[in-house]
Amino acid sequence: MRGRLFIFKSGVGCFYKSADVIALKGAAKTLLNLFGSSGVRGLVNVELSPILAVKLGLAIGTLTRGGRVFLARDTRVSGEMLEKALVSGLLACGADVRNFGVRPTPVLAYLTKKLEADAGIVITASHNPPQYNGIKIFDREGLAYNEEKQKKIEDIIKEEGYSFAKWHDIGEVSNENDDSSYSEMIERNIQLERKWHIVVDTGCGATSHLAPLIFKRLGCRTTTMNAQFDGFFPGRSPEPDANSLQPLARVVRELHADLGVAYDGDGDRVAFIDETGAFIEFDRILAAYTAHVLNKKGGGKVVTTIEASMCVDKMAEKYNGKVIRTKVGDVYVAEALRRLGAVFGGEPCGAWIHPEFHYCPDGVLSSVLLLKALEHEDKVLSKFVADVPAYPMIRKSIQCGNEAKVKAVERVKELLFEVSPAYKQLSDIDGVRLDMENGWILIRASGTEPLLRVTVEGESLKFAEEIMNKTLSIVKKAVRDVKG
Repeated sequence: MRGRLFIFKSGVGCFYKSADVIALKGAAKTLLNLFGSSGVRGLVNVELSPILAVKLGLAIGTLTRGGRVFLARDTRVSGEMLEKALVSGLLACGADVRNFGVRPTPVLAYLTKKLEADAGIVITASHNPPQYNGIKIFDREGLAYNEEKQKKIEDIIKEEGYSFAKWHDIGEVSNENDDSSYSEMIERNIQLERKWHIVVDTGCGATSHLAPLIFKRLGCRTTTMNAQFDGFFPGRSPEPDANSLQPLARVVRELHADLGVAYDGDGDRVAFIDETGAFIEFDRILAAYTAHVLNKKGGGKVVTTIEASMCVDKMAEKYNGKVIRTKVGDVYVAEALRRLGAVFGGEPCGAWIHPEFHYCPDGVLSSVLLLKALEHEDKVLSKFVADVPAYPMIRKSIQCGNEAKVKAVERVKELLFEVSPAYKQLSDIDGVRLDMENGWILIRASGTEPLLRVTVEGESLKFAEEIMNKTLSIVKKAVRDVKG
């Protein structure tokens, strides 16, 4: 066997040559490293093929000992192909599959725990372009598989240690149309007092049917955009950001709506447009909602990632909150939330986790809870975020070969003190972050490109630019050092 896997890990998944995956047949000892921080993800039929989907199905069926597995997918055109391959592997190992069809990721995660399945699987590439797809796995508690469980899956595939069922014990598959327990959970726990006028842009993704229905049931006047299933995402990019949501912003202004809400392809992320048609930056809305939760709870711990703005810390401090930072990835946020008993957690990409409901980022639930927060504080959205400080953030990239990236980050760690000898805190949980009195620096190795990512945030643009210039000099020196 020629036998190499080309692996590039990142926050959006893992990328490898499908030709080498095919070559895995009979190669029990080949190294695998399939998972990124959000499941297995890659270009369809290039990096994520039905062959790999079958292997993952076999491994999950083996790990769950032929248990009960729930399955859903987003609207991508490759979803059914991968679904059938995945189901074949699960059935072969004796697992019984309940297929919910097109459903948002948080719905499947919630149902997995609520209805006591042994595992849940969503076929989705979340916010990535339509040519990508992925496979994300949840345990019986509705938590995304952590690194320990991911390694078990990888080891089963590497060793080809599949537990095939006997011919008369092959699993069965049933198609499910009822996800009412998720809608009932929201309607039972959240009652809106105001008749909001909201514009909902579901982006042709998995929330296209469910989100408008929930808002209408809660008494909202709901105008929809891109509210039909279409895996080509013709209306806009599946990633809801300031650029892709310009049409939504225009509609909010023209209709004089109270706010706009938009979701990514699988509904675990949410973005907001205020009543003036302005896009609300992810960090600022995360910080504002963090403050709201802490105010209601009388303080507590909140969890976010190493990339989040210091405005989250500033707002948490006002309400007796302590911010815990994790590696980038919702699985790390969810694990910390549960372990620490934190009251709220989220990433600065619109992925919020509400532990009193469940441990999967949930765009629809988050948007309903934000409406309730606005009611509680009697504010429009622009006023809700008005107290959150806006700090300038600068991002740069430095070329660095894939083989040298990890060593370069380690070298940066040794040199970074030159930027600020009187630093407050250093973290190396994901790259290296140096916190100073007036800002912070983060250097991480890109998972998909031969680059080092440099992020700087400061209380003033002048400070951020000065620190960025010093940091870039150090990063370039580190790259030269590791190249010898």
